[in-house]
Amino acid sequence: MYNYINRLVFTPFNFHKKNTQLTSKTLDTLTFDNSFTRELPSDPETENYLRQVKRACYSRVQPEKVSQPQLVAYAREVAEKLDLTSNICETADFVQVFSGNRLLAGMDPYATCYGGHQFGTWAGQLGDGRAINLGEIVNQHGKRWTLQLKGAGPTPYARMADGFAVLRSSVREFLCSEAMHHLGIPTTRALSLVTTGEQIVRDMFYDGNPRPEQGAVVCKVAQSFTRFGSFQILTARGETDVLQQLIDYTISTDFPHLGEPSPEVYIAWFEEVCRRTAEMIVHWMRVGFVHGVMNTDNMSILGLTIDYGPYGWLEDYDPNWTPNTTDAGLHRYCFGNQPQIAHWNLAQLSQAISPLIEQPEPLQQILDSYEKNYEYGWQSMMAQKLGLNVFDPETDDKLVTELQGILQLVETDMTIFYRQLAKIDIGVGPLNDVNSATLPEPLMNAYYEPEQLTNDMITRIGNWIRCYKERVNKDGTLNNTRRRRMDAVNPKYVLRNYLAQLAIDKAEQGDNSMVNELLELLRRPYDEQPDKEEYAEKRPDWARHRAGCSMLSCSS
Repeated sequence: MYNYINRLVFTPFNFHKKNTQLTSKTLDTLTFDNSFTRELPSDPETENYLRQVKRACYSRVQPEKVSQPQLVAYAREVAEKLDLTSNICETADFVQVFSGNRLLAGMDPYATCYGGHQFGTWAGQLGDGRAINLGEIVNQHGKRWTLQLKGAGPTPYARMADGFAVLRSSVREFLCSEAMHHLGIPTTRALSLVTTGEQIVRDMFYDGNPRPEQGAVVCKVAQSFTRFGSFQILTARGETDVLQQLIDYTISTDFPHLGEPSPEVYIAWFEEVCRRTAEMIVHWMRVGFVHGVMNTDNMSILGLTIDYGPYGWLEDYDPNWTPNTTDAGLHRYCFGNQPQIAHWNLAQLSQAISPLIEQPEPLQQILDSYEKNYEYGWQSMMAQKLGLNVFDPETDDKLVTELQGILQLVETDMTIFYRQLAKIDIGVGPLNDVNSATLPEPLMNAYYEPEQLTNDMITRIGNWIRCYKERVNKDGTLNNTRRRRMDAVNPKYVLRNYLAQLAIDKAEQGDNSMVNELLELLRRPYDEQPDKEEYAEKRPDWARHRAGCSMLSCSS
């Protein structure tokens, strides 16, 4: 079931290859085919005010016009998926369209209705409170892409919020969407980041200190933005007929290979959603990504990483770390809990679709197999991170368990540790005459405070390295081969929390250079980029507790 791990991790990326077949001359030549609004029931009310929306999958709503939109950055790879050239993306018209100021012919803007469990508690109706879908583009290859503006104004689902977004959160969303893709992780994409010229008041940590910030809009792109909560809200309200419409549409549009919708196909669909979700979580664990708010309304039905809010990157290896201030007490969504939370969320989805399945036992069987299947995927991933041919539970369970232990002896930068581990010369032959105290020396750069390593700790690390060398030698893998394997799955560059904040600081002063520099850097996260070494360094001490560099709120 988890052979996809190899396929995804080692897929070569050729993002610099020019697409010579792009035919779009202007934005007005884009082709829209809005199947979501055409085939699913809509909210009959067209006025934009807060309300409970019943027996509908969406509400039509218009983006708010803004005063002075300006382009901060765009992702050329995403543009190419939409048949857009760089020349088009750098026009004033592009900025007008993707700030929400101008609608293209064929656009049919709407916000979707969904519910969800937030921190384990049913929250009822949620919906797209500050996201407006512009429509679905069908590109010249017949591929369907939904365009979504985040921060384009209020919708009927905005609850008590204003529906806008600030530059701070938008930079984080834009950069991380693209960074995750280039890491080989399933994710929604980001086409553009535009400032609006508006001032938006935000209380960053909900601590009674609101301040005006620059407004911004991100254009997100995905095949679909449908969530677990999209199904949950319909079941919670007893709207089974609408539930069936949504499931049938989802299968026909995004899972056509499963066949015509039926109870048997619903089960097959749920199994694939479970598989895709597990695949996504395995990748998160591989690179040290912490989503921060894994509510069911933030879970994509396509197994995409969605809604980049209070996310963070695991810098020092701490399974209990969460970047979300709201979760600081419970650590429900901490790094180490993400596989279990995904399982819990999938269980809520199974309950939501159960009214359409006469015999629910197959759903439970699929759920019961999740843990075993995830574990297999995780083991395969760990074997790759260590440069092993395959994961051998007889020896490697102990090897990996001890590795996780030594990573927590003192603050250890996870990303740097694995890159440095690849550089260790494995050698051939007996290691009995090698001093364990000297073995960890190549790893010293990974420790935040190496002086805290006691002699016993150093000996313990050295003993692990000795075991690791013996395990690699058992595989018979050459050093260079092992290093290439490890460097293909262990990134050198990730969107470190402090790097994102530095880019935000500059952007708020009108300097977009670092946003674009990071965008370019993160296109090649596994490559050695000698002129960018400073971006691969450990978190500086000043960033340890600074706002935006450590803990963040849901408004971040």
